[in-house]
Amino acid sequence: MKQDCDAVPLAKPAAIHDFAQKLQRPGLREPLLAYVEWRRAVRAAAAKGQAVPAAPDFAPLSINLDLSTACNYACGHCIDWDALNLPDKHDLDELYLGLRGMAERGLRSVILIGGGEPTLHPAFGQVVRFLKDLKLQVAVVTNGSRNEVITAVADAFTHGDWVRLSLDASSDEVFQAMHRPKGRGIDLDTICRTAGEIRAANPAVQLGYSFVITWRGASRADESIIENVHEMEAAALRAKRAGFDYISFKPFLSRALEGAEVLTPDSAEVGQEHVIERVQACLDAARQHEDETFRVIDSTNLRVFLAGTWREFTRQPQVCHMQALRQVVSPLGVFNCPAHRGVEKARLGDSGLWADLPKAQAATAKILNEFDASHECREVTCLYNPANLIVEALIAGDADPAQALPEMGEPGDAFL
Repeated sequence: MKQDCDAVPLAKPAAIHDFAQKLQRPGLREPLLAYVEWRRAVRAAAAKGQAVPAAPDFAPLSINLDLSTACNYACGHCIDWDALNLPDKHDLDELYLGLRGMAERGLRSVILIGGGEPTLHPAFGQVVRFLKDLKLQVAVVTNGSRNEVITAVADAFTHGDWVRLSLDASSDEVFQAMHRPKGRGIDLDTICRTAGEIRAANPAVQLGYSFVITWRGASRADESIIENVHEMEAAALRAKRAGFDYISFKPFLSRALEGAEVLTPDSAEVGQEHVIERVQACLDAARQHEDETFRVIDSTNLRVFLAGTWREFTRQPQVCHMQALRQVVSPLGVFNCPAHRGVEKARLGDSGLWADLPKAQAATAKILNEFDASHECREVTCLYNPANLIVEALIAGDADPAQALPEMGEPGDAFL
């Protein structure tokens, strides 16, 4: 579709974060067009002083599902530190009811993440099989300490599903210093070896090695962050030798005072420009290990970090449309975005909200009208920014959305 260059950021998202393109695929495009039609009707009614139409019978297309807040690590760089190891729990019957209702209304993918460590939940395998019985795409983000739990249910995964391990180091020395695992026998060699057992159990599973880049001077509250820039290339080589499909690099995020996740390259002790130069050099070195079996992925946040253009992705529209298409379901409640996980003003309702479909749909309509993303997300380098601006253009424009948003490709990755 034609885009207004003054409205849409020029930086190109990484393929895994090209949500605008994903939303043009069959199975996602149709619900998006229905959403656009509804939001056009809402604005038209409001402009005339008429009662706005109620939310349609819909559900998010993708969710982050935090099974638990429990974690067996004490990572200094953890963005969700304040939401860990709390007593809140899901009611599984209520959770299953909500998931089934969402799947019947358009839910396409679920990322089991955190919050805490998903494999610590006693029903982890049961939940994975339940989600696959609903024909959903499923992904897992894990710290790798309980890979055997994932291996035990690996047979349930299908093509396009993935498992990503948050490792952030190449040496066990740096891994231990950054993650501070609780319990014996948790080391980087063991984690990488047991990750290979997941692939051996089901080669269809995509296996990723996640590396959050940290630098001297970065901090979380009073916690000084361990630097790992120098381990980037060696981590890529370790990941390749261990049989991972890719390594994904992303920059460290901190939390702003109001709770949102923000990119703060100016925190570097040696200066922002020097850190950018070091990271770029290490990324280039890591890329030397790419081949037809192994990829080095630079996240969208890393791309704009290196280009010095992250501010492009902080220019948010007033309405965040992605909060209707992708939400976070946590024991702490349902939230409008992973960047606001655990933040009260971003909370739609209790953890079992989607078990009551009309209530959840009304809560989504309410937060669309009341959550001002141009203010609340003004410091957030938002991965969803390009998609939001395109959806906003579809709603605000005069063109037929179906003509302005051509269908692209075959059904595929539905993770938002």
